[in-house]
Amino acid sequence: MNLAVTPAVTPELLLSRIRVVLCRPSHPGNIGAAARAMKTMGLASLVLVAPKQFPDPEADTRATGAVDLLGRAKITSTLSEALHGCGYAMALSARRRDLGPVPETSRSAVGRLLAEAAHGDVALVFGNETVGLSNEEIQLCQAAVSIPTNPDFSSLNLGSAVQVLCYECRMAAYGDLPPLAGQGVTAFSSAAASHDEVEGFFEHLVAVMSHSGFYNPAQPGRLLPKLRRLFGRVRLEKDEVNILRGILSSTQQKTGHGRRED
Repeated sequence: MNLAVTPAVTPELLLSRIRVVLCRPSHPGNIGAAARAMKTMGLASLVLVAPKQFPDPEADTRATGAVDLLGRAKITSTLSEALHGCGYAMALSARRRDLGPVPETSRSAVGRLLAEAAHGDVALVFGNETVGLSNEEIQLCQAAVSIPTNPDFSSLNLGSAVQVLCYECRMAAYGDLPPLAGQGVTAFSSAAASHDEVEGFFEHLVAVMSHSGFYNPAQPGRLLPKLRRLFGRVRLEKDEVNILRGILSSTQQKTGHGRRED
């Protein structure tokens, strides 16, 4: 689901307002894995509700570069405390409950979460690795989300579940077009080639093919229409046209034909 982002509410701001809450995590390694999953997707606010063992060296090891998130993690004794200041909370639930919100699929649910994040802090709530969230904890949340796993093998590690939902949040925040990593990185793609640029390439291509004997203008057959269909499917970019024409020019120089001018 794409989310229209106003200039004042940037994707980075939306992601910064998402609080990842782990309720009663029993394995410190899973806490570290969750922190790493968060950082790779641009989320940084981690809250731990009554963790069994934390801080712990195993959490640091599994975090692999996201130890700073562990250092800033807030620890509370209840989910109610963890949700303080949040205007909207979404709980991960693998099954439908008699009480509480009906779970939505992850892709449809995160759009609403991001829409709420435009107005303030929100939370993604994950349960214990073995028993998940209690009914009371689910009822503290305004929405529920499920990850559409294989029904024949639906077991999902806590760190993996956090990764999936953080990824969906990032894709929704950026309208399915995340930015390039880092500053000053040259974009791999270029603008689409204009009609004149593409036609100049075809004229150049015909000249080289004719000179080489590969193409006979007197008996054109279906070669040119097929080539046009091929390159039309690709939707050539400016840089790609320049590369192709560079190859053609190099071929002309090697054969002593010289470059054809537009």
